[in-house]
Amino acid sequence: MSPVNRREAEVRRLLEEPQPPVPPDLYAEAVRRGGRMLRRRRAARRLMWFLVVAALVAFAVWASVAQPWVEPPSETTPPLTGW
Repeated sequence: MSPVNRREAEVRRLLEEPQPPVPPDLYAEAVRRGGRMLRRRRAARRLMWFLVVAALVAFAVWASVAQPWVEPPSETTPPLTGW
């Protein structure tokens, strides 16, 4: 018997056995945990979006104040006046 046939036979044997009873409160527990998980994911997603927006606002304020695209005045050579 090949390993694949052996596995199939084992699976068939497991499926033909009587299944254990399901606890009666399993559905309610699954719904409660699923709802909690969805609320946590939603809160985490909102927090991440808030942090992204806050970072963008902070960058915009910094860029408008610091103006990093403007070349700073030269401090290495004196101005040429009186020539």
